[in-house]
Amino acid sequence: MGLDLNLLVSLDVLLQERSVTRAARRLGLSQPTLSTALARLRRHYGDELLTRVGNTYELTPLAERLSEQMPQALGWVDRVLQTRPDFDPAHAEHEFTLVGTDAHVAVFGRTLAALVGDAAPGVRLRFQHSTPQLVRHGQEHLRTVDGILLPQGLLAELPSLDLYEDRWVCVVSSDTATPSQTTPEKLAARPWVLPYHSPWLTVAPLNMLHARGIDPRVEITTENFLSVPHLIAGTDRVGVLPERAARLTPSGSGTDVVDLPFGMGPLVESLWWHPLHERDPAHIWLRKIAAEAGHLIAAGAAETAHHDSRHS
Repeated sequence: MGLDLNLLVSLDVLLQERSVTRAARRLGLSQPTLSTALARLRRHYGDELLTRVGNTYELTPLAERLSEQMPQALGWVDRVLQTRPDFDPAHAEHEFTLVGTDAHVAVFGRTLAALVGDAAPGVRLRFQHSTPQLVRHGQEHLRTVDGILLPQGLLAELPSLDLYEDRWVCVVSSDTATPSQTTPEKLAARPWVLPYHSPWLTVAPLNMLHARGIDPRVEITTENFLSVPHLIAGTDRVGVLPERAARLTPSGSGTDVVDLPFGMGPLVESLWWHPLHERDPAHIWLRKIAAEAGHLIAAGAAETAHHDSRHS
């Protein structure tokens, strides 16, 4: 038995709600209609999918696996249905999904949104939060999104577009921001706050310290860049951030940005995508507008673009 697209949507909501009544209400369907859909799904999979435990329903092991696969499956369906032979940004109704850190959204996403809003009023942007696990399986995840924002050096053998350069800087509490306190040895002696610290993915400055035989004590790990200054202010902790993200912290916040005590090359922020998007007209337009946003950021003109967008 084949499944139509409506059954896929019903399956997704049933797995989320774990209730025919709530799922029917959410989908705007009658309860008998959704019960019929559930019966068809059960016949198709040869599995109950939802089993009663007391006064509630729980997912079967198969349903648990399906629940993990549904976002990717529906993402593919949506992508297929949105595909067109050409792309007219002025009239298109479309949604692009990009994965990035909070720093990427604050720096690049804001500029991109201003440009998209001016050129394509019917186009929506969806930003998904980046995680080490997602980056580790980046090639697989890129099949279901339009791109991942990552520095050069973290992915390989995938098409990418360099957007703008940044550099790593050190963030310290304002009352400890003196040159004598930022030698490699003194930095390593203090507790660290690190974004995206995992056994296989560490920020470049930490690798530089490791190469010098220095292993700082990581006290706090966070999957956000913009929270790092708040975890440092008024403490003896130190952290590292891309400078553009560090400069977003308001003055008077209790932290200062200082140079790292060792030279590092530029941090090249890039947009990565799966080869299957290479010839898609909508994606070609997205890459063009992303390149423009990156150029504005690199030229220091992003704030002007935001101001013009608000007053146009």
